[in-house]
Amino acid sequence: MSAAQPVPDLPDLMLTPLIARALEEDFGQAGDLTTAATIDPATRYRAQLNARETGRVSGLQVARLTFAAVDPSLTITQHVGEGAAVERGTCLMEIEGAAASILMAERVALNFAGRLSGIATLTAAFVAETGGHPTRITCTRKTTPGLRVVEKRAVLHGGGANHRFALSDAILIKDNHIAAAGGVRPVLDRVAARAGHMVRVEIEVDRLDQLQEVLDAGTAHVVLLDNMDTPTLARAVELVGGRLVTEASGNMSLDRIAEVAATGVDYISAGALTHSARTLDLGLDF
Repeated sequence: MSAAQPVPDLPDLMLTPLIARALEEDFGQAGDLTTAATIDPATRYRAQLNARETGRVSGLQVARLTFAAVDPSLTITQHVGEGAAVERGTCLMEIEGAAASILMAERVALNFAGRLSGIATLTAAFVAETGGHPTRITCTRKTTPGLRVVEKRAVLHGGGANHRFALSDAILIKDNHIAAAGGVRPVLDRVAARAGHMVRVEIEVDRLDQLQEVLDAGTAHVVLLDNMDTPTLARAVELVGGRLVTEASGNMSLDRIAEVAATGVDYISAGALTHSARTLDLGLDF
């Protein structure tokens, strides 16, 4: 499993509120009762954040900031970069300092790093199935409420691409918009009259006759080919002929990615990258 292209860290201040909420939730009303009752404040330890299975790493920046938020005096040494492909037993990070501080931050740091590494690992598996085709794997807005910024970052760490972060990023006309507006051509006519010149427009279709309407209108920049079987997808890509960016979506399971990528579609979007990823097993060992 090769590493993804390097992705710059987010500014720390973007992650601080997210980490604060998670720590407040974990500390409750009285803090860590177990650590307070069992650990001498003077006790110092060195802990290792280790991978307990093979995968792709994400969330180390969040983990580091979590430890630092609990105790800025901790010495934290990161041994691998975000997006690194690691084997079982790899030491990802070392934390040295007050044992009580390390223990108080442990669960929140592991929750973030394990969850995000799971997303990166699943994304990397999807990317590997594209088999050298230029097709990109992209996520959706099907993210955990409050965690979108880090979950979409994890997709990048897995070698994928990001779709919209928010409703305000672009116009994405879905089937319900088409139904409510009275059809493909009416909805595109409304967009053409109202959308700003800097706004990208994507429209979802699930039939080739709808696709032809989109091509005839000339308004959209991207067409989302929804829940089409593979032969229909191949025909849709042929009809588009490079005039629009093509995105295949719906029932994009891991075992189907290779055949869909072979149709020549530009992007494959999969909500599963963020809503169905299994947490990667990471552990903190003293």
